[in-house]
Amino acid sequence: MTTKVKELEQSVIEAFVTQIRGKVIFPEDPAYNETRKVYNAMINKHPGMFVMCADVADVIYAVNFGRENNLLVAVRGGGHNGGGLGLCEEGMVIDLSGLKFVHVDVQNSTVRVGGGNLWGEVDHATHPFGLAVPAGIISTTGVGGLTLGGGVGYLSRKYGLTIDNLLEADMVLADGSFVRVNKDQNQDLFWAIRGGGGNFGIVTSFKFQAHPVKTIIGGPTLWPIEQIDEIMEWYHEFLNHSSEDLNGFIATMVIPGPPFPEALHHKMFCGIVWSYLGDPAKQEEVFQPILEKNPIFHHVGEMPYPSIQTMFDGMLPPGLQWYWRGDYFKELGAEVRAKHLEFGSKIPTPLSQMHLYPISGAASRVGEEETPWGHRDAKYAGVYVGVDPDPANAEKITQWCKEYWEALHPYSSGGAYLNFIQDEGQERIKASYKKNYERLTKIKKAYDPNNFFRVNQNILPAD
Repeated sequence: MTTKVKELEQSVIEAFVTQIRGKVIFPEDPAYNETRKVYNAMINKHPGMFVMCADVADVIYAVNFGRENNLLVAVRGGGHNGGGLGLCEEGMVIDLSGLKFVHVDVQNSTVRVGGGNLWGEVDHATHPFGLAVPAGIISTTGVGGLTLGGGVGYLSRKYGLTIDNLLEADMVLADGSFVRVNKDQNQDLFWAIRGGGGNFGIVTSFKFQAHPVKTIIGGPTLWPIEQIDEIMEWYHEFLNHSSEDLNGFIATMVIPGPPFPEALHHKMFCGIVWSYLGDPAKQEEVFQPILEKNPIFHHVGEMPYPSIQTMFDGMLPPGLQWYWRGDYFKELGAEVRAKHLEFGSKIPTPLSQMHLYPISGAASRVGEEETPWGHRDAKYAGVYVGVDPDPANAEKITQWCKEYWEALHPYSSGGAYLNFIQDEGQERIKASYKKNYERLTKIKKAYDPNNFFRVNQNILPAD
């Protein structure tokens, strides 16, 4: 039975506040309602207090305080999690947004990043040196959440998942101790955090391998939704036989408005967003087979890498209503394509969409047991997202998402990318780790036997 913050003696709280260099925010504070906002406006949780950590010492003090007072504790980095796992009801939120720094080591092409950074801040720092770390498709995503869940994005086929490029991390554990994890130190913890989520401690800094990426050739190609069967079948063969310099995620989507041409607005499409890292002189040759499929819209060109990472930021700002579900897929057979036509033809709101992110290339060459991310044999990480600014549409977008997922789940390979799961139960979590789950439970027992870190996609300590 946990204790609520409001049940603690005032003197106990006051003594704690004096230890914290950052701010501590309570429900009566003017900043409270703004502070409890996260990316998904469908989340409406009311924590008992926020500890806005200014440094690692604040994190340690907060962990010790939470443990000693039996508080429910959530950890928030970027606040992007769809299920709102950066918040909790009536407990304590350890907020890492004050732990921000990006240090680029040009000689070794490595980057050390604070636990509270967003990926756009990392891209900003690495880009002048012609470097990038593989990481997602939205620059406002937090480094911590995306990394600990795996990290699928534009660079996955060429350079692997984000976790495949994690070299080291500094962590505060459930007992308040501070450790460094890498291939030589605390190897079991280092293995566990590369896909095991926030179950094992609070990561206060990450060290990544960066790669030579300055500009990319990318952008969207669109076909009418009625062509999805043909395009999806072609895409599966084309991409999986293409150079790993070429990536592209396929989507069912509506064009909501500018900057797209007015003739496309509010119509439903099968779309592919491309990202090509190879020789620009070969652009015409690479994209010729795509143009031969006669797209209704093709807007692909050279751009700085941070530009493709921010391409959807304006369309999907913080504060929208979100609901999402996910699955892994190995094939895009006729039955799968038919379901995408069915549900892609009845998208409920202009921002709602489905994406299939490729896991081929470098991401598929890591062994299934080398990291907890156990679905290396899947070809795609799929996600269905219901999105809208109006809370009145929350039920409509949620229902479409659930029905889309239910129709396609029988054709999936089981489990889902951790960052695409909401509150779906323990069996879904187990399925997402496959045979790696048992090892994770043992590491959990060793480092967090009382399940202190449980506001997450929770891995239960081994019996």
